Amino acid sequence: MPLIPEEPQIHESVPGPRAVPAAGRAASTPRPVPGPRPAPRPGPRDARPVPAPAARPTPPASAPPVAPQIQLIPAAAEGALDAADEAVDLLLDTGRAPGDILVLTTGDAHPWAAHELSFGEASYWAQHDAADDVFYADAGTDRVAHRPVVVVAVNGGSDAEVSRALPAALTRTGALLVVCGDSARVNNLLTAGV
Repeated sequence: MPLIPEEPQIHESVPGPRAVPAAGRAASTPRPVPGPRPAPRPGPRDARPVPAPAARPTPPASAPPVAPQIQLIPAAAEGALDAADEAVDLLLDTGRAPGDILVLTTGDAHPWAAHELSFGEASYWAQHDAADDVFYADAGTDRVAHRPVVVVAVNGGSDAEVSRALPAALTRTGALLVVCGDSARVNNLLTAGV
């Protein structure tokens, strides 16, 4: 087998283990074993200019805001709270964090909000500020903060109150606005107010 010029040749003068012939056999000449090639040594002829690292593209200053998605769940005013509760359950089942969800009512307060308010407003708003659970509030209040998902139960209130509540809810949401109520009424008020 011919040797490739880059491969080093192993000569018998190279120190190392040698094959010892067995009794009665002639010793064979060790043959070179190909192995890994040595890495090229840097030297004057290999001195090449090192290219400068490529400049990283700069991200745009700010991406345009994405409009939140609006979903309408048809429900009569009497069933809007139940539809809102079902929407919250579905959101939680699909992986939404409880602190991401705000539920607003346009008519009577949600039973949870009424219960929590019975312990005092300080305790009630402390839960809001903690933002670690679903929070229920009146749609007309200005104190509620922005959350990724807002669910509005159109469970009463005048057209004027609902038409103010829907755009306000839209400004408080980041990704999704779910409106539970009478489809015709909500569509008319959404197109007029939003």
